Amino acid sequence: MWTSVAVFCGSKTGNNKLFAQHAAAVGLILAQKNIPLIYGGGKNGLMGIVADTVLNNNGKVIGVIPSLLNEKEHQHQTLTALHVVEDMHTRKKMMYELSDAAIILASGYGTLDELFEMITWNQLSIHDKKIVLLNADGYYNNLMAHLDIMQSEGFLYDDWKQNLVIIYDPQALVSVMGEDIHQSRRE
Repeated sequence: MWTSVAVFCGSKTGNNKLFAQHAAAVGLILAQKNIPLIYGGGKNGLMGIVADTVLNNNGKVIGVIPSLLNEKEHQHQTLTALHVVEDMHTRKKMMYELSDAAIILASGYGTLDELFEMITWNQLSIHDKKIVLLNADGYYNNLMAHLDIMQSEGFLYDDWKQNLVIIYDPQALVSVMGEDIHQSRRE
């Protein structure tokens, strides 16, 4: 069982209502399982929905926000703990260190950066954390198709499907959480 989870997601809600519904469902599952949320520290968008849902269900939420994003992402004021850090790199590193696994929700550039850094760090054995991609309403279909191209063109060292757990509904997290978090996806 995971002891803490980083959730990477948009600071906006996006146009599809399912994204917000899934963010709330992920927050509820984390709170019900008593798994602390590690996230970007903002109160807007999907980030705020996940954090508020965990907090409203008596869960623990730890935010990590760089000082330069305090205004843009509107720092959440009622978190269990908030770390204000110097820059984005420090934010990502701290979030990785504080978590056992990561869940990727719909998002923009920042989350893709975090996703690919985590995959790269897994590949380089800097850590071996489970990464779960919630492909709500096919949001990540084109990304997965591009990963297939990268694989077929010989640019990846191992099958990308061994580095990501793809789910389509938040309830699938319950069974994924039951797996050993350090179980190698390269076996």
